[in-house]
Amino acid sequence: MKKLFVTFAALALIVSVSSCRETTKESAQETLGKAAEDTENNLEEAGDAIENAAEKTGDAIENAAQDVEDEIEGNDDN
Repeated sequence: MKKLFVTFAALALIVSVSSCRETTKESAQETLGKAAEDTENNLEEAGDAIENAAEKTGDAIENAAQDVEDEIEGNDDN
């Protein structure tokens, strides 16, 4: 009877450890998936911000060039 109880306890321990490993593995995979998704979203937002900044810089350069051209031609407002 004692051997049966010890065997049962050992099997229960093995099953619980195996089950715990699978849960941990699934949890880790889920966490990595969420982290990758967050990173992708953040990179898209950063790309949009860079694109907007580049457009604003281009507009500012065009305006400055036009101001210089107007100044040279004497068409300035001042």
